[in-house]
Amino acid sequence: MHPTRTEGPDYYHKVVDCQWACPAHTPVPEYIRLIAEGRYSDAYMINWKSNVFPGVLGRTCDRPCEPACRRGRVEDEPVAICRLKRVAADNKDDISSRLPPPAASRNGKRIALVGAGPAALTVARDLAPLGYDLVLYDGDAKAGGMIRSQIPRFRLPEEVIDEEVGYITGLGMEMRLGQRVDSLKDLLAENYDAVFVGTGAPRGRDLDLPGREEARANIHVGIDWLSSVSFGHIDRIGRRVIVLGGGNTAMDCCRTSRRLGGEDVKVVVRSGFEEMKASPWEKEDALHEDIPILNFRVPKAFTHDNGKLTGVVFEVVEAQYDDKGRRRLMPSGEPDEHYPCDDVLVAVGQENSFPWIERDIGLEFNEWDMPKVDEVTFQSTRSGVFFGGDAAFGPKNIIWAVAQGHDAAVSIHRYCQGEDVQDRPPPGFSLTSQKMGIHEWSYDNDISNDARFRVPQRDKVESLKDVRLEVELGFDAGLGFSEAQRCLNCDVQTVFAEPLCIECDACVDICPVDCITFTEDGEEEDLRGRLNAPSLHLDQDLLVSDKLKTGRVLVKDEDVCLHCGLCAERCPTGAWDMQRFTLEMTHATSMTGGGACQNR
Repeated sequence: MHPTRTEGPDYYHKVVDCQWACPAHTPVPEYIRLIAEGRYSDAYMINWKSNVFPGVLGRTCDRPCEPACRRGRVEDEPVAICRLKRVAADNKDDISSRLPPPAASRNGKRIALVGAGPAALTVARDLAPLGYDLVLYDGDAKAGGMIRSQIPRFRLPEEVIDEEVGYITGLGMEMRLGQRVDSLKDLLAENYDAVFVGTGAPRGRDLDLPGREEARANIHVGIDWLSSVSFGHIDRIGRRVIVLGGGNTAMDCCRTSRRLGGEDVKVVVRSGFEEMKASPWEKEDALHEDIPILNFRVPKAFTHDNGKLTGVVFEVVEAQYDDKGRRRLMPSGEPDEHYPCDDVLVAVGQENSFPWIERDIGLEFNEWDMPKVDEVTFQSTRSGVFFGGDAAFGPKNIIWAVAQGHDAAVSIHRYCQGEDVQDRPPPGFSLTSQKMGIHEWSYDNDISNDARFRVPQRDKVESLKDVRLEVELGFDAGLGFSEAQRCLNCDVQTVFAEPLCIECDACVDICPVDCITFTEDGEEEDLRGRLNAPSLHLDQDLLVSDKLKTGRVLVKDEDVCLHCGLCAERCPTGAWDMQRFTLEMTHATSMTGGGACQNR
């Protein structure tokens, strides 16, 4: 194999699996160490710079970082990264003095932001300090978008939304809340220098089944119903409720129903339990609240009596797979099933809706009636019009909207400065030795053996009485410290210097997971099979040195390294060093007019 190239940011960034997996590339180990030190405000600000909504995401994020967590490779469960983010948010001091001040002068450019959800708010957060005149439009009376309208208050208290949205709007922008944009053509005629569209995926899919029209009064589209509950327009539901769908919206619908009078609430899903799109913890929460989930049932008709909903008829299906592993749901041969109910909530997906965007303004749409958007710049085919969040590529999670908002803000800034939006300034990075003495490091390299700690929850009987009473209580300082200690500090890299190595094999002897091997070079497949602990995960890189004095090479399997530092402690020549990798993602606020990075 060729020696591993570690000069740029990508190699060591990928080793920090949680940060690599996070769409916003939040420096997870760094803020977890700060939590362990009790420096909650510092931990919060690291999050705020990267993911903008730490308190919101600490309760609601879809956690792409956690399946990637290295801790999950050495034991059953990863570090509770998401809930530790909440620890920082819940325990911080007043951080208002640490926020960017409103721009002292304007730069003469006006930007329209359509939709006040997480993507547009991220763009606003990044552009406001640079002196842009921002005008934020939203049809709702309060900013927040789907964060406010679609996530139940028992998961996300309104005061958390108000606080973190307020940090952004306080940077200085014109808020036109309660004002819908009904024509992009008219908006463009107002001579904005750029327009960002972050309107989300506001339309829930419906089911056109027999009985749908007749029983319309008691059949509700899930996201619309959740929005009505959030804004106080709905405060009750029937005793017997059926929720159709297997995603997170369905889980929110069924749990909300339990708090609004639903005693017999069922979730009915066409797929199997494991194939449901809902996050595992969302399904677990629903089951904990005595909500059964019935799988492999496809709705066929709504039954009614003189227009009053009486139930739903389901076909029982089973999964069959062809020779290529593709699944099809086929009739099982069992008789149809009828479940009586008073209300049905349809949560079978969301769609984008752009009736307000004219088709004659140079903005092209694809075959799915979605705007054609560049996946790097987030610019549409109409120059100066950018998209982000669910409005760009369909429904995802808040953290994706934030990441896309950051990238769109970079593009808008470059566009308004007359620069090429395709020219993306690379992220900055650094490696800093953590050595403080012969066997002493500036980080705690002792590996905690604790299993993952469970987040305390409110008593079920109490929580089901109030739709606005938060269920999860969060880690207190003690549990937060203990959970933080489970982090393996994957951003503290094992950096190897070939000229100093005497091939004594001391590092091989001390490594607790056998991830270091001195061996003859070879092709990758052959080399992976000859390591002290054979490496079968091809998506995880190998660190391969240049040839050493004996002609052998050093190979380190990054997949299972615990970053414990024992190799560096044992090495008699200092060939190994533990160096903290820091990545500075390029945001609009870290660019000068010429696009170079600067430290703030």
